[in-house]
Amino acid sequence: MREVRVKVNGRDYEREVEPRMLLVHFLREELNLTGTMVGCNTSNCGACTVLMEGESIKSCTMFAVQADGREITTVQGLAENGSWHPMQTAFHEQHGLQCGYCTPGMIMASVSLLQENPNPTEEEIREGLEGNYCRCTGYENIIKAVQQAAGQTG
Repeated sequence: MREVRVKVNGRDYEREVEPRMLLVHFLREELNLTGTMVGCNTSNCGACTVLMEGESIKSCTMFAVQADGREITTVQGLAENGSWHPMQTAFHEQHGLQCGYCTPGMIMASVSLLQENPNPTEEEIREGLEGNYCRCTGYENIIKAVQQAAGQTG
């Protein structure tokens, strides 16, 4: 067992974990933050995307012990004072989801994308989200949501 100390969604946590426990399982099973989804376990789908130190990562490809001392934000940590993050609002208003399984990872990847490029073109949005799969929507409303959050649409 190894001790892990992390700050997740602004709150400090300390846990003893197996060295091989994946970060996605740590978030879901140890911290009960089930908004981070387990998809493919191979880093292909992006359902497990979270922000670590502000950068998007796929939490199924990292061990919890590798996150020791780091700051992580999950989809549950985006809202402030009971108000949704602009990206969450945009996904809701643009109906950027269907079944919703990919949505937390898609939102987190989109937040990271706009941090790196606050005014992306449609092509840059598609490129920026290419590591996150959605089997339901056809991506059109997801693109519209990212554009809305970037202030490109109403």
